[in-house]
Amino acid sequence: MSIIGRKGIHYLQKLNSSNVPSSLLEKGQSRVIDASLTLIRERAKLKGELVRALGGAIACPSLLGVPLGHNSSFLQGPAFAPPRIREAIWCGSTNSTTEGGKELIDPRVLTDVGDVPVQEIRDCGVDDDRLMNVISESVKLVMEEDPLRPLVLGGDHSISFPVVRAVSEKLEGPVDILHLDAHPDIYHAFEGNKYSHASSFARIMEGGYARRLLQVGIRSITTEGREQGKRFGVEQFEMRTFSRDRHLLENLKLGEGVKGVYISVDVDCLDPAFAPGVSHIEPGGLSFRDVLNILHNLQGDVVAADVVEFNPQRDTVDGMTAMVAAKLVRELTAKIAK
Repeated sequence: MSIIGRKGIHYLQKLNSSNVPSSLLEKGQSRVIDASLTLIRERAKLKGELVRALGGAIACPSLLGVPLGHNSSFLQGPAFAPPRIREAIWCGSTNSTTEGGKELIDPRVLTDVGDVPVQEIRDCGVDDDRLMNVISESVKLVMEEDPLRPLVLGGDHSISFPVVRAVSEKLEGPVDILHLDAHPDIYHAFEGNKYSHASSFARIMEGGYARRLLQVGIRSITTEGREQGKRFGVEQFEMRTFSRDRHLLENLKLGEGVKGVYISVDVDCLDPAFAPGVSHIEPGGLSFRDVLNILHNLQGDVVAADVVEFNPQRDTVDGMTAMVAAKLVRELTAKIAK
C-alpha cells in the first residue's frame, strides 16, 4: 500500500488510539460525506441548468472524476488519472472536435462536474462500503439533472461497480455492458478484497445490474475467470480469436429491452504499443482503431460510460497514454451526446 493509501487508515488509528468517541468520529465522517455530495450536487445543478437553458440537448455527457487507486492489486497510480485526462482533452496539440464532427467546446455536448474527493473522504477513516455508496450517490446526482449522463474518469476498475449500480438503480432496471479490457475483472474477491479492481464485474453481475456483459480484448484470463464467466453467462471475446470475431464486434447492437448500454473502457484493452501508461502491461491487445471501430459502429442508447486504469506514473514523457485516454473520452462523448 502506498503512502497515500495509508494516510486515511493511519489517521483513523490515531483517532482511535486517542480514545475519540466513535459517535464523534462518525458525525465527522458524515459531515465530510455530506459536504462532498453537496459539492457534486451543486455543480451538477449548475451544469444541468446551463444545458437546459441553451436547449436542444437530449443527452449531454458530464465528466465525473473518481480518483480512486487503493483497490489496485499492483500499482495505485490510476488515482492520479482524472486531472491528467482533462488536461489532455483540452491540450492545444489537437482540437476539440470528435471524429464525427461534434464540438466538445459546446456545453450541450460535454460538461464537467469535477471529482469525487476520494482521498479526503478516506482521510477521515471512511471504509470502502461507505465510499462505494458515496460514488454511487454522486453518479445519481449527475443523472438527476436531465439531460446529463455520467462519463466517469477513473481511477482503478473498482469504480465501475458503484457507477453501474447507480445507473441501474436510477434507471430502475439492468443495462447491457460493453467491457473493453485485457482482463475479465470477475474474480469473486481477488486477494480477499471484494472491492478489488479485479472483482468489479462479479459484484455487478451478482447485483443483477447487467442483463448482458460482453468482454472484449481479453488476453489474460485464469481458470477462475472463465468459470466465473460461465457462471454469470458472460460473453467473453478473447484476443486469440479476434480476427474471427471482428465482424461481430464491429457490428454490435445492444440495449434493446433494457434501460440502455453502459461502456467500460480499461485502457489496457489496448496493446501497450498504443497505451504504455497502464499498471498491467499485457502485449497482444487491440489497436486504437480496433477500439474506435467497435465504439463507432455500436448501435444502442449509451446511458453512461467510464474510462479507467490509465496510470500517469507509467506514461511516457510526452504523455502519449494521456492523449489516448483523452481521445477515448472524446469519442465516448460523441457516442452519448445527442
